[in-house]
Amino acid sequence: MTFDTQTILIIVAALAALIAAFLVLRGRGRTPRSHRRGEGEPYVASKERPYMKPPPAGADGPQGNSVADEVATATTDVAGEVLGIKASHVPAGAADDLSRLKGVGPKFVARLHELGVTRYEQLAGLNPNEADHLEERLGPFQGRLARDRVVEQAAYLARGDTDGFEEKFGKLTP
Repeated sequence: MTFDTQTILIIVAALAALIAAFLVLRGRGRTPRSHRRGEGEPYVASKERPYMKPPPAGADGPQGNSVADEVATATTDVAGEVLGIKASHVPAGAADDLSRLKGVGPKFVARLHELGVTRYEQLAGLNPNEADHLEERLGPFQGRLARDRVVEQAAYLARGDTDGFEEKFGKLTP
């Protein structure tokens, strides 16, 4: 069976039409990149999070919420969702000085704050699985939670046992 040029052109045109139809009519299974949360659009808290509600009017200015309170709420929300840390709303100015932990410097503290960890209680309350999950997100500080026993140190400071801390880890810096 021989094909002439016209038959071959018809077959190629039909295949091209089928491919074009497939590309045009196929369902979109993924959300466009510009519509993903955190990429191009601000995160909007859903109504199911009662701790995201602003305090009563007059509590801290005309809207009732200071920027610091909103940041604290947002970071605890991220910590609760992403890391599984049992975070509660922390009032502005109530963050612990995490740099008092041995082996934790200013850059490590900044990374922990980016991940929503601002209190000794948050670190002390981590179970081994949560600590591993947090460890994976620490970037250049990966491995430091376990190596420097940060969770154990935080447990002493969370319960206010500075004597026990200093006995086990050395003198606390002021």
